[in-house]
Amino acid sequence: MAKTTRRTWLPDEHGAWAMLTVPFLAGTLLAPRPGWAHALLFAAWLLGYVAVFHGRQWLRLHARGLRSAGRHALPAVVFGAAFAAAGVPLALLHPWLVAAALFASPFVLVNTYFAWRGRERALLNGLAAVVPACGMLLVAARLGGLGPALSWPGGVACLLYFAGTVPYVKTMIRERNSPSYRLGSAVYHAAALVAAAFLSPWLAIPFAAYLARSLALPGRGLRPPVVGAIELACSTALLLTLPLSL
Repeated sequence: MAKTTRRTWLPDEHGAWAMLTVPFLAGTLLAPRPGWAHALLFAAWLLGYVAVFHGRQWLRLHARGLRSAGRHALPAVVFGAAFAAAGVPLALLHPWLVAAALFASPFVLVNTYFAWRGRERALLNGLAAVVPACGMLLVAARLGGLGPALSWPGGVACLLYFAGTVPYVKTMIRERNSPSYRLGSAVYHAAALVAAAFLSPWLAIPFAAYLARSLALPGRGLRPPVVGAIELACSTALLLTLPLSL
């Protein structure tokens, strides 16, 4: 019963949790003055994601006239209220957070459009989701006293990695038989390695590993849990490397 309830209320998009967590934690680690506000912002960030997830699922199913849309209504309201409880006081203390939210809104709208159309697995939809998630590195860093002039390389590094996971994971699961996806993923990761090395020689280490896995693993028939575990290790490597590189 508890497992069923958890599945009903919490999204099962495992890759999204790393994308939500790693940039935020990296920005917090880079900040010279992390504090209680980071804990409150992190709670608001995750609660907002879950609320929006259920809102999109309701929209997607309701647009098709399915009764199952109703099961997403209560979680959307509950998590939305919890998000407001955590986020509004923080925004009153730090009004610039409202501007950050407005910057993210076009990408949220793109994701909402794809959900409404039932095309959440589209490549563009995945790439659009990466941008605000990686932007949270800059937000968390600024909240702790590190401005964008110094934190932007970390945001770019996160963007390079998580944008690459979108086509790479497709080569492992949904597009595992597509030569064009494999080629596109490999070319992207090679370019990302060069860009990351310009940001910092330290970043060349994990990005070389990302390129290697994009070349070596597609076509090996790895199960989704194994693919997820590898990406968890890759995102952890990025999190550990960023404080050394900036």
